[in-house]
Amino acid sequence: MRRHALTYRAFGRPLETLNVETAEVPRLVEGKLRVRMLCAPVNPSDLIPISGAYSHRITLPAVAGYEGVGRVIEAPRQYASLIGKRVLPLRGEGTWQTILDCDAALAVPVPDTISDAVAARAYINPLAALTMLETWPVEGKRVLLSGAGSNCADYLGAWAYQHGAREVIGIYRSESRVARLEKLGIKPVSIQDMSLISRVARKSDVVFDALGGPVAAKILQLMAPETTFIAYGLLTGQAIQVDSKPWAHYRKFHLRDPLSRMSAEAWQQKFLAIWGLLDQSAMPDYQVFPGQDWRQAVERALCPSGQKVLLDLSTLGQ
Repeated sequence: MRRHALTYRAFGRPLETLNVETAEVPRLVEGKLRVRMLCAPVNPSDLIPISGAYSHRITLPAVAGYEGVGRVIEAPRQYASLIGKRVLPLRGEGTWQTILDCDAALAVPVPDTISDAVAARAYINPLAALTMLETWPVEGKRVLLSGAGSNCADYLGAWAYQHGAREVIGIYRSESRVARLEKLGIKPVSIQDMSLISRVARKSDVVFDALGGPVAAKILQLMAPETTFIAYGLLTGQAIQVDSKPWAHYRKFHLRDPLSRMSAEAWQQKFLAIWGLLDQSAMPDYQVFPGQDWRQAVERALCPSGQKVLLDLSTLGQ
């Protein structure tokens, strides 16, 4: 059996450093599941590490991709019931490959009611959104989202209402995001309208910031005492720099921090909650690319206003 994997051996631009590499699949290690991958999303969170942004945490060569869904083809005796079932093979090897071995205790079974396309995108953005809402409750509060229109912000906005938020406002960068924000009940504000952003910032109780940079800094400086600003992304590539200490409580969120403390049992319980939420949520539109067209998939994912991208891994290496 041979495995095809989108691998990078140096840091740099994804289209310049990624290559399909083929190798024989080794004997399955004890405690692991062997999964034939079905599909995986192409997210900014998959592409940014390839550039070298987190080089201190990555050992090269590395397989790209952090999430996806596949079907179990081999398992140890105690997990034999999973053979033939779909799972999320997470927190191990990169997911952009045709055959993946993962920790059996951390593989997340996928309910039959959840499609491959939804399951493939059920990890990073949904888990981050749910964890943030549990860590910083929004009941009865005015919530402001920057980078609105991103997957994570969509979940934050829609689920904030389920958690009792009084109002959710979203700052968007592309007009293509407006219709979806309105559909989710998120009041859209253009990133170009700094006057309105300033007024909204003064009234916001909780801000979830995905942008960083000068707009985020402006919001942070204008927030009232006893409010909370959570920085969870850096889509602008710019740090938040302020002239004086803000009144708001400033917090950083990295999903890897709660994951490092989470037991396998708690991990599985999180996904039971996520499946219920996703079953009620309208996922954004996506475009499926065959595995052999991975270059086009990456190019599309690099366009901020483009459709979300899903890679069909069954044809990778063909």
